[in-house]
Amino acid sequence: MTALFDDVIGQERAVAQLRAAARSPVHAYLLVGPAGSGKRAAARSFAAMLLCSRGGCGECRDCTLARAELHPDLVVVEPEGNFILAKQADEIIRQASLSPAEGARRVMLLTEFQRVHPQVGPKLLKTVEEPPSSTFFVILAEDVPPELVTIASRAVRIDLGPVPEPHLVDALVAEGVDRETAETAARASGGRADRARLLASDAGFAGRLEMWRSVPARLDGTGAAAATLALELRDLLAEASTAPLEARHEAEREALQERAERYGERGAGRRDLDDRHKRESRRLRTDELRFGLAVLEGVYRDVLATGPPAVARAALDAVTAIHEAAHELSERNPNEALLLQALLMRLSACEEARASMPYSPTAPG
Repeated sequence: MTALFDDVIGQERAVAQLRAAARSPVHAYLLVGPAGSGKRAAARSFAAMLLCSRGGCGECRDCTLARAELHPDLVVVEPEGNFILAKQADEIIRQASLSPAEGARRVMLLTEFQRVHPQVGPKLLKTVEEPPSSTFFVILAEDVPPELVTIASRAVRIDLGPVPEPHLVDALVAEGVDRETAETAARASGGRADRARLLASDAGFAGRLEMWRSVPARLDGTGAAAATLALELRDLLAEASTAPLEARHEAEREALQERAERYGERGAGRRDLDDRHKRESRRLRTDELRFGLAVLEGVYRDVLATGPPAVARAALDAVTAIHEAAHELSERNPNEALLLQALLMRLSACEEARASMPYSPTAPG
């Protein structure tokens, strides 16, 4: 058994704020931070503090079930589709109005709230602003879009940033990963603890890293080379190992079963876990592409920092092209092959930067 917040890495300020808040809580809290920053783990421990009769002992039934998202007085709401729509908002309002099932408090944990539909935010405003005295909202969001600004103004905001790389390395080493692998995985994770753990346990990670680093050296300015390489990279995304993620999912299912046998299972616990696992599996491929773009950007940034003016300008053009591709990936659902081919054509035009690459690995195949 771990103490409360022990699974929140590198977010000391946010944890201190939550611990202080639990002593005299208000009606709503908004935890804002990127994916993998530890928002959800922090929210679970905070909910345990709110529901525990001893203020968060970390050992009792209330704490154990809250941290497992199985407590009868902890309602976890996740978007059912691309957006939180009116039907789901109505259910949030209904659940918030109910009395606690066991104790004196009821906690509404709303995840990925940046996905609330613009027309639905106002519908939830009054409930978040003035819930029953026994109900507390803990809202998680990666950012605060315009449709969330008003609700955000009614909650205490607590910010979490990407997990600092040294903290990730130390956490991975403590979990048994050798330091060199931990450093490489942490560097490639973008500050995401979940992603760092997956990469550290993925035997194919080093090969994919090498492939993405080799991209500039394999471009020769022709459309044929860009098209061929785009197809290879698309195949690389398809080959990314799902074994580490599947192993983690199996461990979580076993842990859920163990808790269910010990404490009794809340009806939706298994269904909610299965739904989350499906979302994480779908997101894995997108994460892989983001990882590749980040590696590619790092190669060009090295040239940007060290090259003469003409080379630096070409490298900056390359970094800009990569940023625009990453934005396209975040905002839309682009065809991967077309996205990659368009990007590689733009990178092919950055001749000065490409010719100055200090890194020239042996091209695969």
